[in-house]
Amino acid sequence: MKKLILLLTTALIFTVSANAQDHGSDSIVLIQSADLQAGKTIPTDVRFVASGQPDEAMLQTIAELGFSAVVDLRAADEERGFDEQKAIERLGMEYVLLPIASADDITFDKAAVLDQILADNQGPVLIHCASGNRVGALFALREILLGASNDEALALGKTAGMTRLESVVRERIGEK
Repeated sequence: MKKLILLLTTALIFTVSANAQDHGSDSIVLIQSADLQAGKTIPTDVRFVASGQPDEAMLQTIAELGFSAVVDLRAADEERGFDEQKAIERLGMEYVLLPIASADDITFDKAAVLDQILADNQGPVLIHCASGNRVGALFALREILLGASNDEALALGKTAGMTRLESVVRERIGEK
């Protein structure tokens, strides 16, 4: 059993460290559908975009910009207003569901899964929930896994949309 735990830990550390170039303050920006409608543009040098629930127009925009995937952090039973998976796949992008249904799902294990999903996609990736709060919280934990300080990780989480889940992230950091 100890060998299995050591093997899994080593694999996790290798995976996370291999993706270290895709982290830090320049790795993600928060942009909502309304921002795009108001004329805001997505910076071309940012690999990850955090968002609340995208609409079909936002999906069309990111597809035209060459995004390779959309990671949906909403629970399967949350209403999206349209068949999001079908729309994303129709636009030639990959749809990935990583449900974060509650604060209990804001974990380092889920952050490692997100990190692997991001590593598996070479192009820009949109990561969304309903508001950006879950995205920011999970991204903050991912930053810790990638070697950021607690303050750096929390700041990046806020940049990516974390608001009311900050206390949960602080709790998880304290448990580590």
